[in-house]
Amino acid sequence: MASTQDFAQYIADQCAGAGEITLKKMFGEYGIYCDGKIFGLICDDRLYIKPTEAGRAMLRTFDPQPPYPTAKDHFYIAEIDDHEYLSELVRVTCKELPMPKPKSKKKKSIVK
Repeated sequence: MASTQDFAQYIADQCAGAGEITLKKMFGEYGIYCDGKIFGLICDDRLYIKPTEAGRAMLRTFDPQPPYPTAKDHFYIAEIDDHEYLSELVRVTCKELPMPKPKSKKKKSIVK
């Protein structure tokens, strides 16, 4: 079951206190970013956040699960209605995550 755009937007709105939150649709699901860093996934209308030590320390319930069958475990976040908690969880998680690698420029091939 793919995630709905309404649910993904609700999650983005709930995390808005952490920074600039953006969504990227991927294969019927969503990647969720804060200030350009991907910090989680929205799959089957459920929020999963990348695991970090600071994030683990903030969790109210620890429920690691893979967001999709072949994925590594992420923190499954069931408590999505507490805007302040979710924003702070995203903020501390993103502090530990590395900056995204710059995209390499692809060479254009010339067909003759």
